[in-house]
Amino acid sequence: MSTPNSQNSQNSQGDRNSQNSQGDRNSPGGPNSPGKPVGSNRPWRASVLGSQVAELLRRPGRSMATATSLLIAAFVVFGAVMAQQILSATVIARFHGTPDAVSLVVTSEGDQNLGDARLAAIRKVPGVAEAVGRIDDGSPLGGSAVERYLHLSADPGSGDLAGVRLTKGAYPSGPDRLAVNTQAAREYGLAPGSTLTLLRPDGDDSDRTRQVKVRVTGIVRSRATNDTDPTGYAPGPQLARLLGTTTYTRVDVRTDTGSAPADLTERIRTAVPGAEVRSGDDIRDEEAHEAVTDASDLLDMVTVFLVVAVGAAVLVAASTFRIVFARRVRQLALLRAIGATPRRLAAALVVEGAVIGLLAGTLGALAAWGCGRLAPALAGIFGRDLSAPAHFPLAEAVLTVLGTGLLAVFAVVSPSLSASRVSPLQALRSSATGDGGTGGLGRAALGLLCVAGAALLALQSYSGLPQPGDGEYDRLNGLTLVVASGALAFLALVVLGPRLVRPLLAAVAVPLRRVGAAGRLAVAGVGGAPGRAASVSVVVALGACLIGSTLTCLASLQAYDRYQQAVAAPADFSLTSRDEKPLDAKLVADLKKHPELADVTAFRTTEVVEGARTATLADLDLATVRSGVSLTARTGSLDHLAPGHVVVDADHAHSLGVAVGDRVTLMYKKRPVHLTVAATLPGEGPYGGNFFVPAGDLTRMGVAVAPTMVTADAAQDGPDGRAEARRAVTATLTGPERGDGRVVAESADGKDSQSEDLRTMATTVVLVLCLTVLVAVAGVATTASLTVAERTREFGLLRALGLGAGSVHRMVTAECALYGVLGGVLGLALGIPYSWLGVRTVETSAPFTLPTGSLAVVFTALVLVTATAGMVPALRAARTSPTVAAAE
Repeated sequence: MSTPNSQNSQNSQGDRNSQNSQGDRNSPGGPNSPGKPVGSNRPWRASVLGSQVAELLRRPGRSMATATSLLIAAFVVFGAVMAQQILSATVIARFHGTPDAVSLVVTSEGDQNLGDARLAAIRKVPGVAEAVGRIDDGSPLGGSAVERYLHLSADPGSGDLAGVRLTKGAYPSGPDRLAVNTQAAREYGLAPGSTLTLLRPDGDDSDRTRQVKVRVTGIVRSRATNDTDPTGYAPGPQLARLLGTTTYTRVDVRTDTGSAPADLTERIRTAVPGAEVRSGDDIRDEEAHEAVTDASDLLDMVTVFLVVAVGAAVLVAASTFRIVFARRVRQLALLRAIGATPRRLAAALVVEGAVIGLLAGTLGALAAWGCGRLAPALAGIFGRDLSAPAHFPLAEAVLTVLGTGLLAVFAVVSPSLSASRVSPLQALRSSATGDGGTGGLGRAALGLLCVAGAALLALQSYSGLPQPGDGEYDRLNGLTLVVASGALAFLALVVLGPRLVRPLLAAVAVPLRRVGAAGRLAVAGVGGAPGRAASVSVVVALGACLIGSTLTCLASLQAYDRYQQAVAAPADFSLTSRDEKPLDAKLVADLKKHPELADVTAFRTTEVVEGARTATLADLDLATVRSGVSLTARTGSLDHLAPGHVVVDADHAHSLGVAVGDRVTLMYKKRPVHLTVAATLPGEGPYGGNFFVPAGDLTRMGVAVAPTMVTADAAQDGPDGRAEARRAVTATLTGPERGDGRVVAESADGKDSQSEDLRTMATTVVLVLCLTVLVAVAGVATTASLTVAERTREFGLLRALGLGAGSVHRMVTAECALYGVLGGVLGLALGIPYSWLGVRTVETSAPFTLPTGSLAVVFTALVLVTATAGMVPALRAARTSPTVAAAE
């Protein structure tokens, strides 16, 4: 209690202070003096923005927790840039095409050909040290019943301009001689001394071929990176005479060291009018960058999916910003109480978010650059050769940092607007949860509108699905509808997520409620903050949806690819008659005598009339094609085809409108044949067959018993096994007893499956999409950490009531695992229907295949990684003392 004297003393002191202050303001050096802004002596923390910056500096750990997801996004984006740089440097360092000694490359323009005369003129140009003509051609090979092809290339074989290196034998130096590369030697069983027969067009009759016998003198290895086909080599003049040509594809020139390239280029153009002369360095750069472009296609696809990870980072950052701002509700309310407007408060929070985003972008880009510099050294430890980038991609780094700052602004706008509307009366409260509840009616209406839009687009896509045989369907337009519908569906999930948490928890958390108090408390903790649970689970759902959809589409397309492979190449070799007559019945027995061959099968085909068009009827047993693994039915079963039953391909099943159990009538020699549909195929049938029946049915129809086609497989896998099988087929089909080649064999060598490409692409996509899961895990860890900081009193009270530290740890860990459960259920529930629609859009004949094992692994992994993300915050919660509840 103050006395009157003390009050007077305080008043007089206040008067003196005010006078001094007034005097300071009016003095020449005061704040109101000319040339000095008002309020320049006010502390920087006194402004709204300054108070937020001060809070950021006071608790940098809490603020940077919001930047974890943005840092990961910046890391993966700039990491992709560094990967592109490393890939380009590695490909360029390894690539070899045009020999390094080539200074100039001469090609022809227009109608001017590069023949021997022009080659001689180039060699006479002063400054030309060496010039060789190149020829790129090819020829079918004779001497085999199975078609073979050999690429042919002109090369000097020695010297600075040689593109090959001799490994065995001698390089050809005379007429009708060739050296072959290791690929040709392996696939065609060649060695020095072997003989080849080139089938060349007859100059007098283009429909006929002439046989050119050549001897293999040596085995070479090409220095060119992209030389992977069976190829024969010989010097230019020899190969030109062998092929009967007088022109070269191009001429490679090596110049004297003292010759100026520009002057020599002009002299060559003068000596050879109409020639185009280019620098060897330009040709090599062009070849290398073409190789880089081919290798970068996969990275371009990866870049598209990085957008998903960036979007996930924005969602997680928005959630964590909302939680952090809610922790500071008392500070924000105090600023409102002393006069801060919502607009200035929101602007200060946005600036704070932008600063955090720029810092996160800088750290992420630096971390990615450091990993990129370490990658070549680490690869060398494991025996891999990677080249370091030649320079630091400064422009890309700046764009990454600025882009991360922009993403932070997008993420912070909504939380900042919500936080800026805090009431000044909330200064009397200690904190808020920042959960946001389930949202109002406006949010519910927006969510339902998104659901309706997604359903309409999905229905439009479904109604426009192509039918079998429809070649005019616009798949790009159909996929666009599917993607747009999926995007709206996910937006609806984001909006309606808080309303779905509690009903979904009631369904999936029943087992957890029965494992004790920790489980029940975990379910209550997640259900008590549905907005927060939804914001984290939705990001997990995004990863689960995309990964599950990718795996499902891959399984379906691989099943269809295996079917197509079985249709295009049901066996390694197929033997038919040139004149379309039946084959010798003894042929099957002769082929079976060779141990190099396996699964020798004969079947018959005949023409029937179906409606107004003809079709092919065959007695090929589809259950035996490739051991029945690759060929599957779309409806019905291919096993145990009973008499009077038929398997119909997709086109005819659609045109007839028949399904399993229906009757079809075919006309054979004007007699009706009634059959019951036992199965339908996803697409066309093997070897052009449309209808497949048991062999007995064809015999009863009066079809000759002699086969029209015989198939066989190589007994051993690999190039060597196929080469031995090819020689066995050739030995069986050649000779006068077979009509001098009346029977021909077609090999399935060139009909490669696309499964490996699909698998590589899908694996890459899944790995990139795992970045989305990584962002989600970071969001779970951040959310759990901030939640633990909020609920200190709750944990202390639970400890005071007797809950042990281990139970608290299990409770928090179970809450984080529930985020994975909710996200996995929502993601798979959204992804599987859209993957079905996507498969039907891309290929309507593809059988929809659900990889339940892979999806179960994905779901389990999501639950485990989200539970693991909560372990560190759970340890902090478990250490909470029971006295904290009383202290607070």
